Amino acid sequence: MPNLKQMVMLASLFAVSAAFPVASAELAAQKSSERGVTVAAIPQDLSSNAKTWDFKIVLDTHSGDLSDDLLKTAVLLDGTGTQHVPVAWDGAAPGGHHREGVLRFKAVSPQPQAIELRIARPGESGPRSFRWQLR
Repeated sequence: MPNLKQMVMLASLFAVSAAFPVASAELAAQKSSERGVTVAAIPQDLSSNAKTWDFKIVLDTHSGDLSDDLLKTAVLLDGTGTQHVPVAWDGAAPGGHHREGVLRFKAVSPQPQAIELRIARPGESGPRSFRWQLR
């Protein structure tokens, strides 16, 4: 049976984890494959103390060209439906069959219960949608 000191430590750890929700390890990578192109989105640090909310983005294809301008075609939606546009793309330039980088958004405050990352691709009927529960 845990002693009082162990119980206090466990309660403290729980309180800290509740104050800083949503570390990247908690949010799964998501993939979408359509028309020969796979798009993967991996959330990084989406905690309430992060200055930017970052998503690692990987685009792969065996044919065609990946000329997407993610600064113009991506949007982050918060729980109220407000759209947030990216502030930076740190990664491979348009073109080629494989692109990888980090898409950055200004951190959303207050932290919503859920977010949705949408990436529109040229020639596709609708945007790719990636959704995560934050709390």
